[in-house]
Amino acid sequence: MTSFDTSPQLNVWRALLALGVVFVMLATTGWTAVRSQRGTTPLQASRSAWEHGTIAGHRLPSPDASPARLALFFASLSARQRSGLARRYPLAVGNMNGAPVRLRYEANRIALGQQRKVEHARMHDDRLSPVGQQEADRRMHRFQALTRKDRQILAFDPEGSGRIAEVFGNLDKAQRISVVVPGVDTDLLTFQRTFRKYSAPVGMARSLYTAERSVSPPTRTAVIAWADYTAPSGLGMDAATAMRAEEGAVRLNALLRALPGRSPVQLYCHSYGSVVCGVAAPGLPSRVSDVAVAGSPGMRSRTATGLHTTARVWAMRDADDWIQDVPHLEVGGLGHGADPVSHDFGARVLSAQGAKGHGGYFEPGTTSLRNFAAIGTGAYQAVRCAHDDGTCRAGLSGTASAGRA
Repeated sequence: MTSFDTSPQLNVWRALLALGVVFVMLATTGWTAVRSQRGTTPLQASRSAWEHGTIAGHRLPSPDASPARLALFFASLSARQRSGLARRYPLAVGNMNGAPVRLRYEANRIALGQQRKVEHARMHDDRLSPVGQQEADRRMHRFQALTRKDRQILAFDPEGSGRIAEVFGNLDKAQRISVVVPGVDTDLLTFQRTFRKYSAPVGMARSLYTAERSVSPPTRTAVIAWADYTAPSGLGMDAATAMRAEEGAVRLNALLRALPGRSPVQLYCHSYGSVVCGVAAPGLPSRVSDVAVAGSPGMRSRTATGLHTTARVWAMRDADDWIQDVPHLEVGGLGHGADPVSHDFGARVLSAQGAKGHGGYFEPGTTSLRNFAAIGTGAYQAVRCAHDDGTCRAGLSGTASAGRA
């Protein structure tokens, strides 16, 4: 296990905290950051086109209308009309909360195909550096892989490092829905990995889906790999503050309120993703039954009660996870608060045996994954607590039909 005094990650966080004090002082004495002005993004262009569009002589509803309003609109159309909108405004429809799930898959497949062509052209653009051309090549191949007919892409935005979400299972018919919220260094290119694949969102979600089906074959589950927010890049200032988490929390709650049906939803929040879930907690819809965090630097709250959510709060951390050496505090907006696995925080603390470090919680065969799958299927009495007294199961029934016992 990494020692407290020599951990390079700890030294990084100490340096960040010191730098943060300087930045706070600069901000309060009149210094401002200059942001570069960017042109219209592909998603913005698609939304703008939608806003000026019509169907059967009538204006289209605002893309920012409530999911219920948009669901009614799409339900009023024929299958041909819905597909026509997906072809005309693929990015707008593919990211529209309230649009039918399968129509979003169709629209995002079209959008990915279009962006693949854009990146293919950039690969041969002499104005780009060799590094830029190589990046275009990587993005082109990633987009190509995501257009396969077996991929169910629920959200896609190619701008910058990109945002994306993918579904495993039948979301429309699921009895229970799990949402995996990843942490730092998550983008389009790291959404799926060949090496250490279970540390990337696709590997996490696919592993969880397989485990849930193994734990309770009769339970119809769906799992969402949700990388539809701009995660911090590396252990920089963004990772030490809640800025990215606040934007991500808004997007996460928008997704949760637009999910089809009324099935219970469980959140699995890894690393900085637990900060996102913590910030989102007060606004979570009541159908969110459980929030489980792993390798958390904190949830921006001193206690589980302070999250102001009716969902059960679970926490786990592997003994070899370096995150334990990060100071669990919050000072002037830096740091993320109390340790979720501490006794005083008050979460239901789970065993993470076998996880082997910060990125191993979804590895097949681990107790951490089995615990996640038990929560995902509602088999609460099957979870293994971090402590032998079994207190993490107190007051819970053990069947998937038990709902929010």
